[in-house]
Amino acid sequence: MKINLVQNKNFKLFKTISEVADRHGQSVYIVGGFVRDLLMSRKENIDIDFVTEQSGIELAKNIAAEINPALKVSIFKTYGTAMFKYNNMELEFVGARKESYSKDSRKPAVEQGTLEDDQKRRDFTINAMAISLNNENFGELMDPFGGREDLQNKILRTPLEPAQTYSDDPLRMMRAIRFASTLDFSIEENSLTAIKTEAERIKIVSMERIMVEFNKIMLSEKPSIGLKLLDDTTLLEKIIPELTALKGIDEVEGQTHKDNFYHTLEVVDNISKNTENLWLRWAALLHDMGKAPTKKFVEKIGWTFHGHEFLGSKMVKNLFLRLKLPLGNDMKYVQKMVKLSSRPIALIDDGTSDAALRRLLFDAGDDLEDLFTLCKADITTKNSRKQEKFKKNFEYVAEKIKEVEEKDQVRNFQPPISGEEIMAMFNLQPGREIGILKEKVKEAILEGEIPNEHEAAREFVIKEGKILGLSEA
Repeated sequence: MKINLVQNKNFKLFKTISEVADRHGQSVYIVGGFVRDLLMSRKENIDIDFVTEQSGIELAKNIAAEINPALKVSIFKTYGTAMFKYNNMELEFVGARKESYSKDSRKPAVEQGTLEDDQKRRDFTINAMAISLNNENFGELMDPFGGREDLQNKILRTPLEPAQTYSDDPLRMMRAIRFASTLDFSIEENSLTAIKTEAERIKIVSMERIMVEFNKIMLSEKPSIGLKLLDDTTLLEKIIPELTALKGIDEVEGQTHKDNFYHTLEVVDNISKNTENLWLRWAALLHDMGKAPTKKFVEKIGWTFHGHEFLGSKMVKNLFLRLKLPLGNDMKYVQKMVKLSSRPIALIDDGTSDAALRRLLFDAGDDLEDLFTLCKADITTKNSRKQEKFKKNFEYVAEKIKEVEEKDQVRNFQPPISGEEIMAMFNLQPGREIGILKEKVKEAILEGEIPNEHEAAREFVIKEGKILGLSEA
């Protein structure tokens, strides 16, 4: 089958590569994700991989010199690959190769091979197709494993025996599930069974590589597809056991609780309809993480999860450390969202004080809207009447908060009186008294005892200073 490359925006580049390869007696093929996305009519990949049955490094150098002698070619001799950037694309060239693996590593021993050898070593049939750029068969699709048919049937299959494929490189198990989630494909039955069989092998893969795939699942349109597959294949319990610990429904004295694992998957799907913020999606994934260790049955009350938000937020740091996720502002944001995840619900009451609203504004700051997005996603009841009621309640709280915010200006609170001014007022050196007085000012404003204004704060500090035994300078 011939692929019409004439209409492709990269046609001129492909013809140049073809001519240069022919001039130097080399074969050349486009391979991998670019071919897959081209046949699926998806947005074309900006990274294009090329295979030659000779030297990939030499081919890259020759093509770069033809296009622009100033182009910098990066060379990776160990793998026989070279790449350069051109027109905002990354073009990578590799010599066709065979691979063999040892049991304790996903890094293969490599030797020169044919195009078909190179196609055999690829993860899935849909990624094992190639398009020839050689003069004699320019545009011909090389598809020895039926990848085009699998694309049409939306099936993920390995070119070779699946258990061997996943054992050789266990990251392919994560990639299979990632493709199933992002492309909405089914994993072929033998392949799915092989992932379950080889799941233990995931331990030889670095956590950084695992998280690259996991985050792509989290950013898919419906992350629960991938998350359920990770659970079904036992990979999830090996990566984030804190989540699988939420599974199951216990019953005591006829009282049950919801399955918090499947509830969590619903929340992640709900929030994914409204945000592409990866870390807000992570907050949805972890918002009930503290429920497993805090679950308790209390006589006459039933099942409780007291303090699960606070414990869950504390668990976030160790989890991020173990998963090699960012430990800076992204982690702090997730901690904050988890900790505050139940706060707005507690404010859905006519009797809610302005002080409680001010405290939520103070604690949430600029992330208040994200917190409300999370809370709305947490509504998973199938009762449409209840769902509508909860949403109206949230709108009511949002309106009340807006009124308080306009009046008191406590979002991203900055004290109306500085530590330097307090020191000057009492002729003090830096010390604990300054911190005590600033904290008292903050609390007085949040509780509504004084307005968020400089003069009111100054008078308050004078009064509180006297109580502490301080005299005005």
